[in-house]
Amino acid sequence: MIAPSDTHVYPVLWQDDHLVLIDQRQLPERYNIVSIHRCDDVVRSLRSGIVQGGSAMGLAAAYGLYLGANEIHTDDPVAFWERIEAIGDQFKQTRPDKAHLQWAVDSMLAVVHHSQASIDEVRGQLLAQAQAMQAEDFSLCHAIGDYGIQELPSRPAKLTVLTHCNHGALATSGYGTSLGIMRSLWKAGRLERVYAAETRPSLQGSRLTAWECVQEGIPVTVITDSMTAHCMQKGLIHAVLAGADRIAANGDTISKIGTYSLALVAKAHNIPFVVAAPVSTVDFTVASGEGMAIAEHAAEEIYRLGERVTSPNGAEFYNPASDVTPARLITAIVTEKGAVVPDQLDTLRAS
Repeated sequence: MIAPSDTHVYPVLWQDDHLVLIDQRQLPERYNIVSIHRCDDVVRSLRSGIVQGGSAMGLAAAYGLYLGANEIHTDDPVAFWERIEAIGDQFKQTRPDKAHLQWAVDSMLAVVHHSQASIDEVRGQLLAQAQAMQAEDFSLCHAIGDYGIQELPSRPAKLTVLTHCNHGALATSGYGTSLGIMRSLWKAGRLERVYAAETRPSLQGSRLTAWECVQEGIPVTVITDSMTAHCMQKGLIHAVLAGADRIAANGDTISKIGTYSLALVAKAHNIPFVVAAPVSTVDFTVASGEGMAIAEHAAEEIYRLGERVTSPNGAEFYNPASDVTPARLITAIVTEKGAVVPDQLDTLRAS
């Protein structure tokens, strides 16, 4: 069960015998709920963008593995393991760049691999694991929010923060990482306003982050990505809050495309640039950002706005989903275990 929260936005919920998802593709025009009973439909929801954000995708995949386990009809433990492992690989391939998704799948597979129980009992253990992961994510996001406040300027008394993409309730179990810090600031009476960069090409900032703020009555101003330097130059921004899809051992961070340029501009204006993510997002097997793959999305995201085509025939397109922000541009990385400067990430692994 999920603990009570100030927000009612829960992108992934288990109800009785099925999964309930908010269709994030439809926001903010429509608030649509999708009910899913089959494993393959969970896979499709991750590929199509119904679920977005590494933590939320990980939770959906965890419940999807439980649904998949229920669809495996065998009494042979070896055959069961082979099939559930194949389902896990299928979920991993939906977004290989999302570290938390990979971690969530591996955590679910570990339940099967280490269990000595019957197959029926293993199915119950998988559901219990998915529910425990969801409750844990909700708790750790609150911790990230509270630790994050301490990494922000103490003056002025109320801060104006800039965010990019969506790393909020919709991207997690219902609170957020970088937006978790925003929520904690708001509860503490220290948040004046959120500036949400629209986040081209899919507009997660203007569609999702702004929508979350409006739901809770948090003042929010949407700006285009090209306006961020201007806003900093005018003194409108006190800190930048970013999320992460994967963090290398040295602190290099892969996140939504445009995060790197935002970090550069923040550095030029001496504005704190804070990354918020759970420890599970840190991939200690990857030394630096050079070892992290970046997915490329469909060109249609660039040349089409709704039904309108915005580029001529014959043009070519490049649409990377993410970029790498070097550790040297990051003021602090905030996790559920506390905040560290990027070159001290290894201390979190030992704690």
